[in-house]
Amino acid sequence: MTTFAIDQDNTITAYLAGEAVPEDQARFSSEKELSKLAANWPTERLVEIWNGFAGVPPFGDLKPVKKFTDRKSAVARIWKAVQALTPTVAPQTAPVAPKQAKATKQATTGDGAKPAREGSKKALVLELLRRPEGATLQEIMSATGWMAHSVRGFISGALGKKMGLAVESAKSASGGRVYRIVEER
Repeated sequence: MTTFAIDQDNTITAYLAGEAVPEDQARFSSEKELSKLAANWPTERLVEIWNGFAGVPPFGDLKPVKKFTDRKSAVARIWKAVQALTPTVAPQTAPVAPKQAKATKQATTGDGAKPAREGSKKALVLELLRRPEGATLQEIMSATGWMAHSVRGFISGALGKKMGLAVESAKSASGGRVYRIVEER
């Protein structure tokens, strides 16, 4: 958000968020805040501020005034003019052409999937899930040292999609989730 500061000489400066604004200057970030500041100013100051903009780039099309009809319209016109001071932030990176989409691999089914190596974590999880009572998330986490999201991802991806195994998930009597492989008959 841009913050504007006005000094005693009626010079308005725009500051980007995070930039230091001098302490001796009045600050405003909206038309409402400018209106609160201008409530105590003489109308001559509003005219001076406006005429300071008139004819100066980037305000070349603004004409000087002798007076405003009222304080509210003066503040609104000054606020609109001040918007031209808002600094633009340069883009951080140059635009890049979009990447071409990569060909996706089809999920393999149980026939083409690699079997688990003896003693691997995959073999350990398969052994736990093939038990009649299955295995809880905590049991699998303890056995493998994986986080909960890794266990769920492994069950979904490696076992469900790659190996084509049907993994059943049910709530146990204690309220925990139990996973087990459904043997096809």
